[in-house]
Amino acid sequence: MSLDDSELPRTEDEWRVRLSAEEFRVLRGHGTEAPWTGEYVDTKTPGVYHCRACGLELFPSDTKFDSHCGWPSFDDAIPERVREVEDRSLGMVRTEIRCARCDSHLGHVFKGEGFTPKDTRHCVNSVAIRLEPDVT
Repeated sequence: MSLDDSELPRTEDEWRVRLSAEEFRVLRGHGTEAPWTGEYVDTKTPGVYHCRACGLELFPSDTKFDSHCGWPSFDDAIPERVREVEDRSLGMVRTEIRCARCDSHLGHVFKGEGFTPKDTRHCVNSVAIRLEPDVT
């Protein structure tokens, strides 16, 4: 289910009502779920991953790969659906990724690791996404 822009919560209190406590902690509080605990770490089901907060399509399942880092990893996002923001929160420079529609925290992106031909790893919290399986 994708929300249209008029249905998006406008305040953090409205988000808190819409999301579970763990979803709010990660998506709105820029948290991280523990490694190897997320429901999509090992998932191979074909489909599309959506933002759990607003429903925007973010990652096709054919871009998911096994990075062995403890979180679902994708080598590409649907164009213009994920935005990158500099993150200096842990005393280092990383690149945070957020949903382009609702600005919810998804995880971080890393480049230059050599895992895939695109040389990019979108490291995403399972609680930040929801898989819509391909039914064809």
